Formats: sequence, C-alpha cells, structure tokens
Amino acid sequence: MGGDGWRRLRDVPLFTALPDEDLSALWSASVPRRYDRGETLRVQGAPADHLLVLLEGRTAASATTAGGRVVGFGTWAAPCALDKVALLDGAGHTATFTAVSPCTVRAVPRARFTALLDDSAAVRAHVFRLLAAQARAQQHRLTDTVALPCEARLAAWLLERQATAGEVVLPGGQRELADLLGVTRVTVNRALSRLRHDGLIRWADPGRVRIVAPELLALRAGGG
Repeated sequence: MGGDGWRRLRDVPLFTALPDEDLSALWSASVPRRYDRGETLRVQGAPADHLLVLLEGRTAASATTAGGRVVGFGTWAAPCALDKVALLDGAGHTATFTAVSPCTVRAVPRARFTALLDDSAAVRAHVFRLLAAQARAQQHRLTDTVALPCEARLAAWLLERQATAGEVVLPGGQRELADLLGVTRVTVNRALSRLRHDGLIRWADPGRVRIVAPELLALRAGGG
C-alpha cells in the first residue's frame, strides 16, 4: 500500500486521539499480515509482543477452560485493535483469535504502543476510557448471561448485530452461537425455532438470519 496507508488507522477507535505524525510513525513501525478464513491470528496465553490492528475482516475470540471446554467471547469486525489488555498487562493473550473471514492486519510492536501511552497524557486517558467502556459492556453481557433466559439473550444478540436489511450472520453456526450465549447447541436451536415460529425472524441463507419484527424482538430481549 502507498505512503498514505497510515490514514486507515484513523478509523480505529483506539487511535482517534493520535495526531497524524504519530499515526504515520505507527504505520511505519508496524508489520503487515494477512490471514485466510480459519487461520489463527494469536493463541491464548502466547506472549503479546505486538498489538494487532484489524483493518479488514472479522475475527472470533475463544478460550479453553481448565476442564477443556471452549468458551466463545464474540466476534470483532474491522477496524479495531485486538486484545489491548494483553498488551498492557504483559500476561499473554487473553484468548485465541481466529479469522472468521479473510483478515488484513497491521502488527504494532508493543514497545512502540506503550511508548505512546508514556509520552501523551491525552492518548493515555483516551485508551483508559475506551478500556473502561469495554469492561462495563462486558460486565453487562455477563449479567445478562446469568440473569436472562436464552431466548432473551438470543433476541438481544440478534438486535445488536443486525446489519442492512436486518440480516445477521451466525458466527460459525449454532455451535459457536451457543458458546457465546453460554448455553448448549440444543437450547439455542430451540430458541431460534421459537423466534422463527412466532414470526420474529426467518432464515435468509444458511448461517444467516433476517429480523422480520424488530419491535417484537426487542420485547423478547427484555424478557417479555
């Protein structure tokens, strides 16, 4: 990519507080990477020596418990920076990141990113605000997982991820969706069937759902 490729970093929420010269320096210091669908970007527990900046594509995050169960944390779509916490605490990657679609990535050396935090109070404050907002959102999701029935969680998940024309892509099929919601595949299949039977959703294509009645789906998301 040409010399102005660094401008793409402006769209990454983590970097919105950076001036152009810092964005350009980050781009120059970063390493381009390309991952095909199904490839692993990073492995849980591996040293986090680079900040992965996702410029194109989507990636899913998962972790394996001590009992061997794989837990899904969700999917992330470009543009975004992945696993910022691992870069800050130095304890290794918090999850395994797998490409859901072809991904274009810039890998920024950890030392270069932490130097920005040390040098700029404004950048440091922006990063902490972003991390705090994400931690709060994660806490809300955890509360919903514990308190709400599967159908309500599924309805909320569909509404949050609907795109143009009300379509939602199921990440990795019903198995991965069940992991995201903290239930079994059978439970999520039954919840999808109930929503479809009640006329709130319908199948668009294999692995894709179309929301037909968003207002009624919102009521289900509230447990109603």
